[in-house]
Amino acid sequence: MARRERQREQGQGVGVRDPAGRRVLGAAVFGSGMAMLDGTIVTVALPRIGADLDVPLSDLQWTLNAYMLTLAGLILLGGGLGDRYGRRRVFVIGVVWFTLASVLCGIAPSGDALIAARALQGVGGALLTPGSLALIQATFRPGERAKAVGLWSGLGGVATACGPFLGGWLVDGPGWRWIFFINVPFAVVVLVLTRGVPESRDWEASGRFDVTGAALAALSLGGVTYALIQRTLWVAVVGVVLGALFVWRERRAPRPMLPLDVFRSRLFTAANLVTLCLYAAIGGVFFLLPTQLQNGLGYSALSAGVATLPTTLLLTALSGPAGALAQRIGPRLPMTVGPLIAAAGLLLLHRVHPGGSYWTAILPGVVVQGLGMSLFVAPLTATVLASLEDRRAGVASGVNNAAARVAQLFAVAALPLVIGLSTDQYRDAGAVDAAFGRAVLICAGLMVLGALVSWFTVPGELTQAGGGGGRPPAPQCRSHCAVSAPPLEPHPHPRPHP
Repeated sequence: MARRERQREQGQGVGVRDPAGRRVLGAAVFGSGMAMLDGTIVTVALPRIGADLDVPLSDLQWTLNAYMLTLAGLILLGGGLGDRYGRRRVFVIGVVWFTLASVLCGIAPSGDALIAARALQGVGGALLTPGSLALIQATFRPGERAKAVGLWSGLGGVATACGPFLGGWLVDGPGWRWIFFINVPFAVVVLVLTRGVPESRDWEASGRFDVTGAALAALSLGGVTYALIQRTLWVAVVGVVLGALFVWRERRAPRPMLPLDVFRSRLFTAANLVTLCLYAAIGGVFFLLPTQLQNGLGYSALSAGVATLPTTLLLTALSGPAGALAQRIGPRLPMTVGPLIAAAGLLLLHRVHPGGSYWTAILPGVVVQGLGMSLFVAPLTATVLASLEDRRAGVASGVNNAAARVAQLFAVAALPLVIGLSTDQYRDAGAVDAAFGRAVLICAGLMVLGALVSWFTVPGELTQAGGGGGRPPAPQCRSHCAVSAPPLEPHPHPRPHP
């Protein structure tokens, strides 16, 4: 029975124009689109959530961080589960899990209940996010995979770009709870489309999963995050100790969740340092800008969402052409100039104050920021992929994606502490305005730091590590809205070839 199933999986696969191919692509887009929307839709709703549930700023921080904590801690494990137990099966489980958790978020009667539901939602996101891409790689025939991944990436970027507008419309209309309920119809579409999709798995996968490593990573991140938000020193010490235990475990585990030998590559380590700087800045500004617009300037949720839309639109439209440019001129210049332009955009946002005009104070800042971000997303991904051997592209991309989410996790936790915004001050227009001004200066500084690291560590021209020279292949995810994290890239040689 197992032999017949394996032989069936190793058939010719499907094409993008085939009805079966369109179903798989649709399921992957709608499934991952639910998780991608989360990166932009929830931040718009935070001020209204705080007012409705009457919770302090720390609860709003946890509303974002509980999700990012479980997602960042488990996303490396999620892909391995699909390879072992079936990519379609794990993807569907992730969709159902994410949707049920979304419903729990929507009916949450208190801040604590919402935080718990968001943590569960992150677990579902860790299963469906890598699962959607793995489903495409395992189902499409080799000649069609790049096209399918490109469509998945581009359509997912469109879904992400819709987040600020959709979130604002739902918050001002039926209410903030509907930003979670909207996932239910998406899930129904995914489950219908995945019916009849062939199952696939890596038949050579064996050994135990690094569940202990995943648990230590999540507990360490959670401890440090809790300490920053609640300002508790002893919890920070516990988090650091657990982090050290995680490193010790990964050094000795036969199949580590995070193979630490990847950091022997100086370029890989440098690219992830750049990622930490840039995505900490992105996470900080996208956390506080909707609050400044709504609580500081009196915008409605819809107006705040539309105000930030140019950034995501520019990312979706220009990340592909910027990646092609980087292929011609090398990654160092885009990865240096891009963050500097984004920093200039953040400095322009320093002029956003109550009574100011959207056209002269807000729009120039979000446009310049979006232009800068669109320059460095694809070159950053290409640098990460080129820093390790071709066979480790999936690991390289997964670690980089997780690093970006960890950066945002810590930024959301630490930034209010650094800028002096706490408890109920996020409801006071004057306090929010003063704190936001300090925040954009810090985020601009992080962008400049990322640019400096890029200039001194990233080569002018990339060659594939361990590949005997020559240019590495361009990233397959060429159009992506990278507000949440750099795009996950598929392994170039998945097994088996269906």
